[in-house]
Amino acid sequence: MTSWRHAVSVYRDRRVLAVLLLGFSSGLPLALTGATLAVRLTESGVSLADIGLFALVGVPYAVKFLWAPLVDRLPIPGMTRLFGRRRGWMLATQGALIASLLALGAVDPAADPWRTALFALAVAFCSASQDIVIDAYRVEILDEEQYGAGAAMVQFGYRIAMLVSGAGALFLATAVSWPLVYAAMAGLVGIGVLTVLFNPEPPAPPVPTTAPAMGGISHRAATWLRDAVIEPFAEMIRRNGAAVLAILAFVILYKLGDALAGVMANPFYLMMGFSKAEIASVSKLFGFAATILGTFLGGLIVAKAGIMRALLLCGALQMASNLMFAAQAAIGYDVGFLTLTIAVENLSGGMGSAAFVAYISALCNVSYTGTQYALLSSLAVSGRTLLSASGGFVVEAVGWVQFFVFSTVAALPGLLLLLWMMRRFPPRPVALPAAAPLSRG
Repeated sequence: MTSWRHAVSVYRDRRVLAVLLLGFSSGLPLALTGATLAVRLTESGVSLADIGLFALVGVPYAVKFLWAPLVDRLPIPGMTRLFGRRRGWMLATQGALIASLLALGAVDPAADPWRTALFALAVAFCSASQDIVIDAYRVEILDEEQYGAGAAMVQFGYRIAMLVSGAGALFLATAVSWPLVYAAMAGLVGIGVLTVLFNPEPPAPPVPTTAPAMGGISHRAATWLRDAVIEPFAEMIRRNGAAVLAILAFVILYKLGDALAGVMANPFYLMMGFSKAEIASVSKLFGFAATILGTFLGGLIVAKAGIMRALLLCGALQMASNLMFAAQAAIGYDVGFLTLTIAVENLSGGMGSAAFVAYISALCNVSYTGTQYALLSSLAVSGRTLLSASGGFVVEAVGWVQFFVFSTVAALPGLLLLLWMMRRFPPRPVALPAAAPLSRG
């Protein structure tokens, strides 16, 4: 095992710090098409029914794996030659994101709700595309022992950005107009642009092809489609063999108990008698700090103990934390105990998230990083969303205490599957090329 001193040192690497800033650029747009936009729409007099429909602009985040092969394989004229494959795509998506945010800020939702929706969709699409290439870049510039620290840093940057584009944008909107608010947020994307400009392109891995690019246009198009779209998934199946179904099931199940409890958390707080101010200060602000601390601890554990042991330890703590909610349900209204519950739940949840992101990073082959990471992350989100959607029905059927006990039990299949995989299929990580010398701090 690695020493704790060496584990802490990974956070001082320049590459890991770059991931922090890219995480900020990645997280900034989400609230601007979600909660912050909803406030703007409400102030503009848009109906509640129409505001609800605006949630559909988030669809690109769920289906980004559909165009991830294009990001992995297609060069951008001029940009790829000047900046490289990953940096060229990052700068292109960031430029498009800035333009989309400016357009969204300039349009009047009351006068033109359809154009508002179109520009919001454009922001979400550019943001999801940026996520594809940032995730790929992060996997490619880091060594495997840094995956946990990288996961912690990208989540830290992401959450800070969500605070800035959420609470920060609302505070700013009390002093200036909405177009200026969105212009300021577009300017903050420049943090990601500068990070790209001041960091090197990772070494380009060999791009495998299944057949020579010859013949007519239709044959070349079919060959490209096979190499860019089908081969990333086929390669993952070939490399993992009999373990691939277990891996995909684990990706869906690992955070299931956490997601099941989380989806019903806010209704639970309200029904226990906590005020909105108490929920905001304890669950949101204090919980934010606990989550960030948890991600950093999770990154340290990955560096110290390795990804699989970290998954097991953090997953067990994550599962046990749901019992705190069961105890809270039995106790009822108690702000002190709520603080303890949030501390345990968010700390363990942050640890589990860091270990999980490190795991799916290690599953990717650098020849197809963008496509494979987008597929795995979309599978994890979609699977947990579908499986946790029944939470309200369970609460109505059995009550809060039994629901949180059930959510604890729901985490067991993922952990048992992990134990079986550790014994049956010892991890064989994909070899990564050495990072560019200039990327080390």
